[in-house]
Amino acid sequence: MHSLTTAESRRLLLHRTAALRPDTPARWGSFTSPRMLAHLIQSLRMTCGELPIPPEAAPWVLRHAPLKHLLIYVLPFPKGMPTFPELLSRPVMESGEISAAAWAEELKVFAEALEAVGAMDPHGKWPDHGAFGPLTGREWGVLQYRHLDHHLRQFGC
Repeated sequence: MHSLTTAESRRLLLHRTAALRPDTPARWGSFTSPRMLAHLIQSLRMTCGELPIPPEAAPWVLRHAPLKHLLIYVLPFPKGMPTFPELLSRPVMESGEISAAAWAEELKVFAEALEAVGAMDPHGKWPDHGAFGPLTGREWGVLQYRHLDHHLRQFGC
């Protein structure tokens, strides 16, 4: 199973992200490709503990083993699912246009954030997730790989 804790999975995601353009249309949802990339950066920052999400942000039922396991490992990500406001808060999200230089910078920031997750100890302490509560490095790695994969597929990448 793919996970952000493996170099090969991160390499595959970077390769897919390289095919993304600022004007790539979404197959579903309301994100533009710059807003989606900014969302993924914020999500990776959350994974590293740089962007904490309050634990009361989601229903407590998501924190229990059977449902948590199904959502992390088994069930497909639903289209149009709401997200934490903190994951929609990068400056690039405020404007409808993005320059070539700003796009290149966002791709660089994404790659750096992805590698920051990869540098974390898969067996060490990871931050709590706003919806799922405490997660292991394995759970974070799989969940975030699936999250990034979902959004890249949203843009045909």
